[in-house]
Amino acid sequence: MPNKTANDFHPEVLRLFDRYVHGDASRREFLLGAAKYAALSGVSAAGLLHALSPQFAEAQQIKPDDTRLHAEYVEYPSPNGNGKLRGYLVKPAKVTGKLPTILVVHENRGLNPHIEDITRRIALDNFIAFAPDALFTLGGYPGDEDKARELFQKLDQTKTAEDFVTAAGILKKHPEGNGKVGVVGFCYGGGIANLLATRLPDLGAAVPFYGRHAETAEVGKIKAPLLIQLAEHDERINAGWPEYEAALKAAKTNYQAYIYPGTQHGFNNDTTPRFDEAAAKLAWQRTIDFFNQHLRS
Repeated sequence: MPNKTANDFHPEVLRLFDRYVHGDASRREFLLGAAKYAALSGVSAAGLLHALSPQFAEAQQIKPDDTRLHAEYVEYPSPNGNGKLRGYLVKPAKVTGKLPTILVVHENRGLNPHIEDITRRIALDNFIAFAPDALFTLGGYPGDEDKARELFQKLDQTKTAEDFVTAAGILKKHPEGNGKVGVVGFCYGGGIANLLATRLPDLGAAVPFYGRHAETAEVGKIKAPLLIQLAEHDERINAGWPEYEAALKAAKTNYQAYIYPGTQHGFNNDTTPRFDEAAAKLAWQRTIDFFNQHLRS
């Protein structure tokens, strides 16, 4: 868990970092923009960037070789997507009965160690969890967040969306699954969770964390219950929330929405200072309870 919190950074530095993380500002633009705030805090702009960047090892909660779990990397054909799909499949070491399945969708950096850790956490709550790597056909997550973001911009997003549709179909037919599929996604993955809710009429439940909202014209297609998790200080995502919520209400969609006070975009990601422990704990408990409610009955 990072030593610093979002409160240790000037709000403008956090806004610059959010733009940088999502490809709206280059590394150079971040460093130039953050320079004056760095001088005030007695560190370099590069030091600020390093402090805001993920620290995977320190935040890991569940070790990859945890004996309570069975984890493996698997590949599947994805004819409507990029041709082939690879992801991280994790389930309890001892499966009793048929289990609900959860599709885990990463941020805009591919299947990094944090998302693998999230996938293991879900499996420990007695689910079968599968986290595809959208970057697989470009060589997979490269082990470097900057390189991963650069690769992400090269994806054909139409084909990548089809890969996630394929992944949901694989989970629905998993031999140890109960036929019910939920999806949880973060940032980019939150947008995919919203999208899948419009694409999959048999989706069991969707939990988007601070993700791009579905197109309002598509909201009427949503059949799955939604649990929408938003950060208070997230101008980019929240700008579209009033319109999206109005569409959900007009369509009589079964949804719950929470905006966590004082939080930043990415508050659930415990590898960076934007992590908010109290909000993340509450949001995660709500997520697991939501899946239990809708996928086990």
